[in-house]
Amino acid sequence: MRLLIGGVDLFAAMVEAMDAAQHEVLLETYIFDFAGSGADVGQALVRAGQRGVRVCVVVDGVGTGELPALWAQRFDQAGVQVRVFEPAVGLGFWLPHRWRRMHRKLCVVDCAVAFCGGINILDDYLDPHVDGLLKFPRLDYAVRMQGPLVDAAHDTMTQLWSRIEAVRDLRSQDLSRAIDALRSASQKLHLPARDETQLVLRDNVRHRTHIERTYRKAIGAARHDILVANAYFFPGLRLRRALVMAARRGVRVRLLLQGQYEYFLPYRAARQLYGQLMAAGVEIYEYHASFLHAKVAVVDGKWLTVGSSNLDPFSLLLAREANVVAHNPPLAQALQASLTDAIAQGATRVDPHAYLSRGWRERLVDALASAVLRFGVFLTGKRY
Repeated sequence: MRLLIGGVDLFAAMVEAMDAAQHEVLLETYIFDFAGSGADVGQALVRAGQRGVRVCVVVDGVGTGELPALWAQRFDQAGVQVRVFEPAVGLGFWLPHRWRRMHRKLCVVDCAVAFCGGINILDDYLDPHVDGLLKFPRLDYAVRMQGPLVDAAHDTMTQLWSRIEAVRDLRSQDLSRAIDALRSASQKLHLPARDETQLVLRDNVRHRTHIERTYRKAIGAARHDILVANAYFFPGLRLRRALVMAARRGVRVRLLLQGQYEYFLPYRAARQLYGQLMAAGVEIYEYHASFLHAKVAVVDGKWLTVGSSNLDPFSLLLAREANVVAHNPPLAQALQASLTDAIAQGATRVDPHAYLSRGWRERLVDALASAVLRFGVFLTGKRY
């Protein structure tokens, strides 16, 4: 397994694998943006399709939506198959059951190499919320994998593809094809054994709490150090309690969170939680150098996770997510070194005294943001 930092590492590795593909390329991404280096991935998919490789791409209906006409035409001419997961249509998006998005970032090439992480197909220096280029690249991570995890990633991706095809066939009233697709989707996915490298999934059927439970288990077993970097941080009571208890028993707990934020509401809601965590001794750092999009953690320099799941209700209660979890000291230490450097070079520590002394307006905004987020959870009918 190899750690990849940012799209600059990931896209180069993906393009290399796609250009060598002989049989099949599967890709899932929440956002597929064709500007900048995102176009390099798009062109690699086209080249693979033109060689006769089976290429299947799933994008999310909110994160990406319909492809630009030019790229849709290029993909169609090359034989690249694209499916949009739960297209967002009109006001239907505001129905709570439509908040279940496809947030995974997975790629499998020829059942030989796979990629998993938090990185969308989006140039490191571009952001939908900012005009022009970012001054510094977005901070995010992925891993390149070989071995048994590739089969696990391939299984879950083909399962999702089959279910999407079944829905399409049902809508077109092709019932025989729909039944065939559903049968091919009935694979049994199992988490690997304890202390092995795992692909941990989250969905709304069989893997509802696996990612959160994996975090809680690792935090509960920590002896010395916990370092979590997460873009959207609003964990539920049990996960917050695990962090607090770790800090109280003497474990150094550090959180690297957004300082330069993309969305006002989740950023301010997260700040409502700072007091409880810092009172227990948790160190909180806000990353200001650029946008933080990472969803990673390292425990005791041995255990790590890299994936697509934020620690918020959207990821832990609703979305389809995929994280790699491993007991791999060299990889864990490489990730920890990168995060430590990010803290030193691009983050500031939240001062507990300054936080407690903030004005009533700031306190009110934080409280209201937290209440709105909790109300959204209430609308889903789920406990958090």
